[in-house]
Amino acid sequence: MGIVLEKMLKILTIVGARPQFVKAAALSREFKKYSEIKEVIIHTGQHFDENMSSIFFSEMEIPAPAYNLNINGLGHGAMTGQMLEGIEKIIITEKPDFVLVYGDTNSTIAGALAAKKLHVKVIHVEAGLRSFNMQMPEEINRILTDRISDFLFCPTDTAVQNLKNEGYDNIKATILKCGDVMEDTARYYAIKSDSKSTIMSHLNLANIPFILGTIHRAENTDNPENLRNIVQALNQINEHTKVVVPIHPRTKQIIENNQLATHFTITEPLGYFDMITLLKNCSMVITDSGGLQKEAFFFRKYCITMREQTEWVELVTNGYNFIASTNLDTIFSHYQKLINQNFPPALNLYGDGGACKSICDAIINLNK
Repeated sequence: MGIVLEKMLKILTIVGARPQFVKAAALSREFKKYSEIKEVIIHTGQHFDENMSSIFFSEMEIPAPAYNLNINGLGHGAMTGQMLEGIEKIIITEKPDFVLVYGDTNSTIAGALAAKKLHVKVIHVEAGLRSFNMQMPEEINRILTDRISDFLFCPTDTAVQNLKNEGYDNIKATILKCGDVMEDTARYYAIKSDSKSTIMSHLNLANIPFILGTIHRAENTDNPENLRNIVQALNQINEHTKVVVPIHPRTKQIIENNQLATHFTITEPLGYFDMITLLKNCSMVITDSGGLQKEAFFFRKYCITMREQTEWVELVTNGYNFIASTNLDTIFSHYQKLINQNFPPALNLYGDGGACKSICDAIINLNK
């Protein structure tokens, strides 16, 4: 049981996208250990189809959202604006002590803005990350969210240093390194995944070496040349090692619209247990996802990142992650180098599974 407060704290948590469901699974579970904390969850609806949303709540035992705004399928401005309006109304009704946001999505910045304008303290989990690429919507969201947050929970030393480099020592906000809540989640659910998932038999992957890939970032899906290079690279690798790629319907449609032939195995978006099972059993990860880069590390798999940069620079520095951009030859050469190479001893980069407790204790201690 956690520390008991004289006054109950109400935390309004905003989620909307897959990585946020994964993070909330760990932190919401930890909140239940604190009898004086009440969490109310808002689901913005940003990811709305079964395998991107509701399946995560059911299979990961996340408390059902008290509110679902069902806002999706819109441009950045319309989506963020409607979320801001909807979250503001709920804040006025619920009167929380804190609004908690995760990561760097439109749901993140909408929740932070709504709270700050109503003078409610903002908690940003996964603060301080930087790609230093202002062309990324995520970079804009995370920078603005950090600037208006009251509690900045950073996953790494690099994230803390990024904030200090931006002058946060002179800004009224509490910065704490807590570790990464996604490692807490991965450790907890890895034990359960074998009994929860049938994906290995469903895809006939037993005793077959395979690579897990994902393509979802707008800088790749909305750039025909980048997308073509990625598909060609995965096709080429698939000639040597089977490649399995869960793909969101939007990305699949773009691939079809660009008349790109895919020779690798495509699946529908998968639930968390299926993804964990594939991570545990794959030979390598090739992705443009931020979260999957870390999850690859948690399960001791090399990762090739199809972006120009990464927020998780410590993975690159320590030789676990390799930046390949969308260059076909670079992606393939990294694959050739790594496919038969043993994963090196892993450092404790992300808190070793204690991030959620650190966050809860900090919230309690800072509000005694």
